[in-house]
Amino acid sequence: MDSSPDSPFTLNADDLARLEGIREALLDPSPRRIGRLDQWGLADTYETYAEVAAYRELSIAMADGTMLDAALSVPRNLAPGQTCPAVVLPAPLINIGHRAYLGMFPRWALGGYAVLAYSQRGLAASGGEIHVAGPQDVADATEVIDALVRIDGVDPDRIGFFGSSYGAGTSLLAAAKDRRVKVVAGTSAWGDLFASLYENGTRHLKAFEALVQLFGEERCSKEFRRVIEKIRNNAIDDEVRDFAAVRSPRTHLDAYNDNATPILLTTAWHETIFSVPAVVDLFSSLTGPKSLLVQVGDHGNGELPGLAGLLSKPTETAYRWLDHHLGGSAGDGREPRFGVRSEYMHNLLSDLFHEDWASYALPRKRFHLAGPAAGQGDAQLAEGAPQPGWSRSLKATGRDTAVVVAPKLVQTGLAERMGLPHVYKTAEVDRDLAAIWTTEPFPQPMRVQGDLEVRVTVKPRAMDATIVAYLLDCDPATGKGHIITNAPCTVTNQQAGQATTVTFALQPAHYVLARGRRLQLVIGTHDPFFSDANSTPTTVEITSPEGTESYLDIPLGTVD
Repeated sequence: MDSSPDSPFTLNADDLARLEGIREALLDPSPRRIGRLDQWGLADTYETYAEVAAYRELSIAMADGTMLDAALSVPRNLAPGQTCPAVVLPAPLINIGHRAYLGMFPRWALGGYAVLAYSQRGLAASGGEIHVAGPQDVADATEVIDALVRIDGVDPDRIGFFGSSYGAGTSLLAAAKDRRVKVVAGTSAWGDLFASLYENGTRHLKAFEALVQLFGEERCSKEFRRVIEKIRNNAIDDEVRDFAAVRSPRTHLDAYNDNATPILLTTAWHETIFSVPAVVDLFSSLTGPKSLLVQVGDHGNGELPGLAGLLSKPTETAYRWLDHHLGGSAGDGREPRFGVRSEYMHNLLSDLFHEDWASYALPRKRFHLAGPAAGQGDAQLAEGAPQPGWSRSLKATGRDTAVVVAPKLVQTGLAERMGLPHVYKTAEVDRDLAAIWTTEPFPQPMRVQGDLEVRVTVKPRAMDATIVAYLLDCDPATGKGHIITNAPCTVTNQQAGQATTVTFALQPAHYVLARGRRLQLVIGTHDPFFSDANSTPTTVEITSPEGTESYLDIPLGTVD
């Protein structure tokens, strides 16, 4: 969520002007300032806000002298002895820091909350170095709570955290260390930072470099700068693993469960920043009150309107979640949903509920990968008997095919939310660079819903190899498709030419295929989203030996 033109998290000029107009009206709630918000239809909202709450900006001093930039909203006219719940908002990763939440202040204030939003150290106008939600940031969160509970009228027993992205991670980690955090809502959250950086032995370089650019390396701690260089150089050692583990909510699972902390998590099916399986794993491992929302799109897409003060499922769900556990009234009065709530691609109006992930995921059906028939370039993906004995040779040239994880980080997912999923022209894919397996057309609408797994045997000419698997919804009449899910896998062998059987998970999915469509599995050797272990130019064989035949397990069922 940066404002630089090269960032996938860009805020446009009107977004920035609106936020600055809101800030000026909050600092000076005069008719002139509030009246300027008419151009965005916000004057009435902030006039009402000024009647019920007082806003000010402040700096909060940490124990080491570092000053954190913050904003505080406190209800007006509390009766003597009356207290109110409070919500703390650590900033997302954006150069305007905590001001990204200004659009939410009226809802929290009208719901009776005190609100303290702040930018973590090193971010936006806060001092210090960036530690990436590390122990220092968690210690800072505790000091922020200390400052909050000293404010007259704030109930120290009714404190919740809400955060988006970087703010979600900070919120979850703070709750693991400070029992005063009674409830957390984390949108576009992460569960395991290492899994987000390193999937099936493959670095997520494009997302990693985009995040480093947002942080700004010059503001990062020495520890983080060492980790940055190690990830860039593929020197994944104990320091990198430990760095990620400390910053992973999954590591602190016992604290959440011992405290029975109510936790709301949201993510997206086409998430390209943080690992969706890791978020699902965190959710499934929690034993306290919990809720998981999974939406169409990519990182931050779902909550973006809500952060601006409009309606969105993540923020509406968060208001209800905190109201339920803290006694506020920012939401619409409805009870929050526990369990799994989801949309399916690409229907924003879909809204499904399941008690847990186990009841959500459909039973998996096994589709075997066959060898191509004589004179055919592609092969069959079908149920039935395993298909051993075939081999496909792929050229690894460092060049991708027409099929990639996402042409653009975040923005491709945003287009999906607007009903404009990217079109992949698989008929035009160079079959020297990728192997393709296709099902027969389905005679009725089908639903892919849950976890997927693929097994293949990889035999590179060199010692190491990277492959990337994609599952597409393909129109047989046009050869065009939409991506359903994907995953990379890197094998590291002891000698060149060694065959290695790998079984790896694809990202979970929820996708409805129309009648007559096909599922299409594409396996290539390069995607600019990931690191590439192939020594180019070279060849990589995909094979299916007897006893370890290749397959794709798909959670597939008919549409009711």
